[in-house]
Amino acid sequence: MNLPSLIRVLATLGLLSAMPEADAQAPSPARAQNVIVLIGNGLGTATTTAARLMRYKEDGSLTMDTMPYLARVRTWALDAQASDSAAAVTALLTGVKVRNDVVAMDGATRSAGFAPGKDPIRNVANAESRCPASGNGAASRTLLELAIAKHKATGIVTTGRLTSGPAAAAYAHVCHRDAEFDVARQAVPGGAGFNANLGHGVDLMMGGISSTWRPFDAAKRPRGRPDGRELVGELQTLGYTFVSDLTSMNAAPLEAGSRLIGLYDFAEDQGAMSYELDRDPKREPSLAAMTAKAIDVLSTNRNGYVLIVQGARIDHALHANNARRALTDTIAFDEAIKAALDKVDLAKTLVIVTGDHDSTMTLIGGGLRGSDVLGLHMNPVTGKPDVDAGGLPYTSLVFGTGPNRPDKRVPLDSPTVLQKDYVQESAIRVNAGTNGGSDVVLRASGAGASAFKGTMENTRVFALIQKAADL
Repeated sequence: MNLPSLIRVLATLGLLSAMPEADAQAPSPARAQNVIVLIGNGLGTATTTAARLMRYKEDGSLTMDTMPYLARVRTWALDAQASDSAAAVTALLTGVKVRNDVVAMDGATRSAGFAPGKDPIRNVANAESRCPASGNGAASRTLLELAIAKHKATGIVTTGRLTSGPAAAAYAHVCHRDAEFDVARQAVPGGAGFNANLGHGVDLMMGGISSTWRPFDAAKRPRGRPDGRELVGELQTLGYTFVSDLTSMNAAPLEAGSRLIGLYDFAEDQGAMSYELDRDPKREPSLAAMTAKAIDVLSTNRNGYVLIVQGARIDHALHANNARRALTDTIAFDEAIKAALDKVDLAKTLVIVTGDHDSTMTLIGGGLRGSDVLGLHMNPVTGKPDVDAGGLPYTSLVFGTGPNRPDKRVPLDSPTVLQKDYVQESAIRVNAGTNGGSDVVLRASGAGASAFKGTMENTRVFALIQKAADL
């Protein structure tokens, strides 16, 4: 007797309830009308754990910890054991493995030898794209492009530059991530170099630094566009509202069809938005505030929306080996997750949270419970700082690679290591910390979230989102 016949017989006899639930056909996962993908740049398990300890101690939980479905994600690039952000986010948002530095292209695309050059007249760095028009791979469709084809609203929010590699992978295609002037023009509907797969354009874009969007000015904007284009003005002509601070962002309209471009220059010298530790809360919006605003704007589309949110400055602080800023930005990223979960209807919204790649930060175990994770490593028996083989204290957080590798270790004390600008020690001295190659953790909630489980390639994440939202 086959299984369906057996089920019918048992049901007739009133014995079906005795059968294990696993024997019944599992329900199909719900279709997601909306998708929110939140990416913590550089967010590995050590960083997540350390941020939890900093804010909530051992018994606490981050918002991301409460999400019910988890998967382990492999992050290698086509040419490297560890992806950079451009290649990693390309894999997440296009489903295609690429070489490092490549943005939303295919596996045949090469970045080596195609780094952009300096403008010969105005000496603006990276202003001349050297990506050939043909013969070096082809564009890969992105999640936002697929959403636009389904008449959904689309948006991207980042604390980095909108034109940086990981943000660009949502809406642009270039063979080298440093060709940011080329990236910006791909976002302007109808203009020269526009990415036609964006249709009417991305509805909402918010991030740091306006220089790649506005014309060169020797006195006011020495890193501006050498081609003289005023892309912000072009977008305004197309109906976009331009915002540049918290006040103007909050005042931006929420009517159906509203479109928004937000560029924040408060940390222009750093090439991004401010670190959360340094942000002026009265003038510069937080990642959580930008996320909430984005959901409000995009929710006016009755067909649903796809929103990409990136906590970019986690990665910047990790490369600098500045653990305090990395953890503070991780908490800000977690608050953006909470803002999203609090706003959406999970019955029709899929929320994904993941890192793009790991870092080399390590949390040394065995320290005193309740001690400051940013401080000295405290012995749980004596309550005093543990020491190395030479008798010197060390911190609970260290890095595999970074600039602070003294030829001879010096004594450390709490006032020194708890300063906001303190740079943790590293095992290998390099100018800036490198990415880590370990797997990252993905968390999921909402419609279609149950499909995210086990260990998977980062390219599989795209495929599962595409299926869940029927893109």
